[in-house]
Amino acid sequence: MLPALVLILLFIILLFPQFWVQKVIKKYSSPIETLPGTGGELAKHLVDRFKLDGVSIKKVENGNDHYNPETKTIALSESNHDEKSLAAVTIAAHEFGHALQHNTNYKPLLLRTTLAKFAAAAEKIASVILIASPFAFILGKIPAVGLIMLLAGFTIMCLPVILHIITLPVEFDASFNRALPILSEGEYLSPSTMPIAKKILTAAALTYVSASLSSLLNFYRWFLILRR
Repeated sequence: MLPALVLILLFIILLFPQFWVQKVIKKYSSPIETLPGTGGELAKHLVDRFKLDGVSIKKVENGNDHYNPETKTIALSESNHDEKSLAAVTIAAHEFGHALQHNTNYKPLLLRTTLAKFAAAAEKIASVILIASPFAFILGKIPAVGLIMLLAGFTIMCLPVILHIITLPVEFDASFNRALPILSEGEYLSPSTMPIAKKILTAAALTYVSASLSSLLNFYRWFLILRR
């Protein structure tokens, strides 16, 4: 009964950030023609202003906003790239914040990038190990083999959790230590809209919270399976 209640609670916690983020971004995605430029234009302007050599802007039709450190590309969704809205401009500033982190060799970003390269593959390998471990334990008749595989599986399963733990401060730094001062001091947004910008920047950072909780939920699910 208790494990089921924990799963239900985790599921609710998992859905809430996604719901709130989508609600905030949708609310402030309406075009505002008085803004000086689109999200894509602001990103290009900031790249030129801060002289980030080699950084390019890319519009993605079916993808999420992100910064790719390997290609030094700020990728913006079609709406955020082409439209003049508070959400588009603020999210563009957030993604530029990641490019600025990369340019200054911000260590948590570099660590996240390195870990992300093999975390996804490691999670798949961990699933295979965790499934195979009981059979190795029974068929091999060597308890140590199953135990070693079980420990190895859980160790690798920890990688995505660690990745998302590192991701959270990286996202909040991009929002509030990079993008927010730029938007405020550069007067890209009026003072009256800055509280809204803070809310959007919070939403931009929290897009990874649900991913963090998903990793924890997946870890807990495997724990329950192996207890049986």
